[in-house]
Amino acid sequence: MLSYDIVDVFTDHPFAGNQLAVVHGADELSTEQCLAIAQEFNFSETTFPESRVVDGVGYSTRIFTPGGEIPFAGHPTLGTAWVLRSHGLLAGTEVTQECGAGRITVRFSPDQVELAAVPRDFLGPLDDELVASLLGDVGLSAADLAGPVWLAGCGLTFAHIPVVEGAVERAVASARPLREYAERLAAVGACRDPVEGLNLVHVTGNAPSLDVHARVFVPGLSVAEDPATGSAAAGLGMALVASGRLPEGGTYDITQGVEMGRPSSLRGCVETTVLGGQGWSPAGTDAAESPAAVLCRVSGQIQHVASGEIVVPPAT
Repeated sequence: MLSYDIVDVFTDHPFAGNQLAVVHGADELSTEQCLAIAQEFNFSETTFPESRVVDGVGYSTRIFTPGGEIPFAGHPTLGTAWVLRSHGLLAGTEVTQECGAGRITVRFSPDQVELAAVPRDFLGPLDDELVASLLGDVGLSAADLAGPVWLAGCGLTFAHIPVVEGAVERAVASARPLREYAERLAAVGACRDPVEGLNLVHVTGNAPSLDVHARVFVPGLSVAEDPATGSAAAGLGMALVASGRLPEGGTYDITQGVEMGRPSSLRGCVETTVLGGQGWSPAGTDAAESPAAVLCRVSGQIQHVASGEIVVPPAT
């Protein structure tokens, strides 16, 4: 038997936010065994942290959706760190998680947990024809678009689609995985991480503080809709900078999961730098200044809801 904890992430009360199962003592489990447990819980993600913790401040974890292993995700990062700290395995207010996307810093405050991730993928904007196809997949049209669509992520990459008021509520879950657009997405450029989901957002407010109503669809990982998506929230900061909504960085408060009956609250914060302006650019041809995201933070509250034991799946 393996012990586990279940927490709700990005909420100030139980039975809201995004569910996470953290399974302990699973160091020797194979990928197939971990996937079987993730499918048994059938949450958006389940994590399997290693038993060994380095000096009370460093740990490694694997992250699974019901559809397979992924290199990074936001609510599993925050929830796993919170659970390990609640068990007395992590000390202090800052720790480091090792996952498929590398090192992620996690910080604790009295009522919040925050991750800090470095941008890894940023491409776009996507062409009109591809955007129209993506909108069609969620029951919307080109008339619902409210700005450029970017591919952006800090370990898991999303297409961030800004839409007009009311469109988020009208959207329907897509059954088409983004891998079906692989050739068209590859024409935009090469991504380091999987391009797995659509982040549909309606943005209001003015810099340096915005409000966002979001829905996230990840059919390629067997997550029709996700109630709270920290990885998408991190990448969204990059898109907000590029689209001119947060040209000097700032914060954005995200409401997600309402349409699923699991309301969630996420706070994003993006830090920027200025590229160009001295006769150079990433392409080596542009002297104009342009802002770029250099660090993305996502924070929220966590609630413990259950503990128990689960049978070890048979090895295959």
